[in-house]
Amino acid sequence: MDALDVARWQFGVTTVYHFLFVPLTIGLSVLVAILQTRWHRTGDEKYLKLTKFYGKLFLINFAMGVVTGIVQEFQFGMNWSDYSRFVGDIFGAPLAIEALVAFFLESTFIGLWIFGWDRLPPRLHLASIWAAAIGTNLSAYFILAANSFMQNPVGYRFNPDTGRAELTDFVAVLTNKVALITFPHTLAGAFLVAGALVTTVGLWHLMRRRDNPDTDAYRHATRFGAWVVLISATLVVLTGDIQGKIMTQVQPMKMAAAEGLYTTESPASFSVLTVGSLDGNREIFALKIPYLLSYLGTGDPNGTVHGINDLQAQYASQYGPGSYTPIIPVTYWSFRFMIGFGLAAAAVALLILWTQRKGRTPTNRWLLRAGLIMPVLPLLANSFGWIFTEMGRQPWIVFGEMLTRDGVSRSVSLTEVLTSFTAFTLIYATLAVIEFKLLLRYARAGVPDITPTPDDTDDAERPLAFAY
Repeated sequence: MDALDVARWQFGVTTVYHFLFVPLTIGLSVLVAILQTRWHRTGDEKYLKLTKFYGKLFLINFAMGVVTGIVQEFQFGMNWSDYSRFVGDIFGAPLAIEALVAFFLESTFIGLWIFGWDRLPPRLHLASIWAAAIGTNLSAYFILAANSFMQNPVGYRFNPDTGRAELTDFVAVLTNKVALITFPHTLAGAFLVAGALVTTVGLWHLMRRRDNPDTDAYRHATRFGAWVVLISATLVVLTGDIQGKIMTQVQPMKMAAAEGLYTTESPASFSVLTVGSLDGNREIFALKIPYLLSYLGTGDPNGTVHGINDLQAQYASQYGPGSYTPIIPVTYWSFRFMIGFGLAAAAVALLILWTQRKGRTPTNRWLLRAGLIMPVLPLLANSFGWIFTEMGRQPWIVFGEMLTRDGVSRSVSLTEVLTSFTAFTLIYATLAVIEFKLLLRYARAGVPDITPTPDDTDDAERPLAFAY
């Protein structure tokens, strides 16, 4: 083990940990805005209760996401300084816009939303949560545009004198075809997570007490969240199909590694299960669906999908001697876990909707148990999706331009990286416990009581206070 290995592990752990909070923040911001919009239009108190209830969970998660995201960016300079130097001219623009425009937008309007209850005019207060939601989603786009450059470099030229990639077309970076499809795919995955949380919390309260005065609110939350999960799962499938075709164009090795396809096939079959040799150069046993991989990769059931061994020979000839094959078991199984966990979440949501048909209240304890693990399923699907995305690009840190081993900081020792990795992992474990306990505490508390108190009538004397 050397500094490169530990630096990769640290960035991987940080990224996966950070992305446990990101999709929930992205999805909940919009869902809370929708709930408040419903209250604003109908005046129904159940929507106000749900807005404040899920708003608390959103704010807890938002704060934790900010903390972990800052640490993630510091790693670029600490552990990956050569990589930062190479892509700095490209990444500088989208990440600066993300911080100065999108992040400040969401942070400012979240503050107005928190402290603006009963202080701002209702329409302006509603607009503040929508502005925060828009800022949250814009942040995702600019970050994904930077990541998409790593998958499919565009809008740049390589300067041999400085050894850096230099930006020549900022619009090309923002309109990278990988970014244009990764963005909706990521958003759909985020709403899958948020919808699952809304469903689970609502279902738990709905089944916990039959005489709960807020049963109508929890019933609505459960159905609302379940429909969000089903719609999001459908969008994930549709955008994932397009993403797979673009991936086959720009990173054919990643598609081949996802399927354990060692030799070029036309037509190519989709692997349900493949057992490969220990050296990862050939398959021993495979259970396949004919023609499906060709369609997923090219849109043509008889299309050609290039195999791992043929692409390895091509890249060795193009880029020089070396292995250009990712770790096949990681890419193969992470791709399937991503699909499997996502479909499992959709199946649970469909079952929950079925048990509530015609106003019925679910009573089956196994359904409650399935509902309680439901938010974990899309979180795992998102995590394995990103593991596949980044591990499938290996050994490149910028595809076709820079190898991962060339991007690590040369002045950082193994001991230094290992020390920071251990320290941050322990801190993250502590933060995870805090996050879980806070979410659990406020989720169990249920929707708030919004009955006005005598102090609420004297608005002129009431000091500004936190909304909750």
